[in-house]
Amino acid sequence: PGSPVLRVEGTFAECVLLETVILSILNHDSAIAAAASRMSSAAAGRPLIEMGARRTHELAAVAASRAAYIGGFTTTSDLAAGFRYDIPTTGTSAHAFTLLHDNERDAFEAQVAALGRGTTLLVDTYDVQEAVRTAVEVAGPELGAVRIDSGDLLLVAHRVRDQLDRLGARDTRIVVTSDLDEYAIASLAAAPVDAYGVGTQLVTGSGHPTCSMVYKLVARARSTEPGAPLEPVAKKSLGGKTSLGGRKWAARRRDAEGVAEAEVVGTGPVPPELADAQLLVELVRDGEVVGREPMDVARERHAAARAALPLSATQLSKGEPVIPTEYVAPQPG
Repeated sequence: PGSPVLRVEGTFAECVLLETVILSILNHDSAIAAAASRMSSAAAGRPLIEMGARRTHELAAVAASRAAYIGGFTTTSDLAAGFRYDIPTTGTSAHAFTLLHDNERDAFEAQVAALGRGTTLLVDTYDVQEAVRTAVEVAGPELGAVRIDSGDLLLVAHRVRDQLDRLGARDTRIVVTSDLDEYAIASLAAAPVDAYGVGTQLVTGSGHPTCSMVYKLVARARSTEPGAPLEPVAKKSLGGKTSLGGRKWAARRRDAEGVAEAEVVGTGPVPPELADAQLLVELVRDGEVVGREPMDVARERHAAARAALPLSATQLSKGEPVIPTEYVAPQPG
């Protein structure tokens, strides 16, 4: 809390014009990425499919896919997001596809004929046990996966795994969906589940659809002359919405083991011991984008940053921030 996520410098007219779009993007995308990070942490290495396009605005759906991918999801079912951002796309058939056919066997045979034995068959439209048997008869032990979308997922996953193994389909994976969030994913840690599909809870921030970020004027030039020094300004009214003045920098201090121990925020010169730990990087200079990078780089940076947090960062219970924020006053002279 209190650490500057983005710093914008320019004329007042230019900077204030950007306020709405910046807050719109950062509040929405960061909420989705935070939920995705919690879910991918709970998944403990198991793949996550982003499946939330039908639960949010059509434009927000593409942004949500991007944020989820950066936050640790592995694929998306949103083809527009795959096209725009080159996110790997995947999906499974729907209950409607099964209901379109006279019986489940016909549906499975049509899907396997079109997509091959490595496809994922949905097995809970009617009777799960019968569907699993039919799926293996149709696709053979090479069946890629089955999807479970209802019921007691923990119990059903164990039963399906046992049945698949008895039928010789030991390499067939199990994908579960059904309104999952990070808590449901964590509760399935001991289940024989190979991948999760997450929709509603992801694209709504798992109960926190915004990060409540704000955009504050913190410094102004003393004159209109080029290079005029900045002086801090801050809101001082009562009511919990006060702000700290000054053009800020942020750094993440680590202990001897390389684990983050504090978010250090200050104004003025950066202390030499924190010079290599700064968090802000230049994105735009004089209207030209200088900080664009592939999404996989952002994805890898997120994973590395999360791995460097204290172990308590992986706890799903509510609590205080994992690392404290420390403010460093500028040194005189």
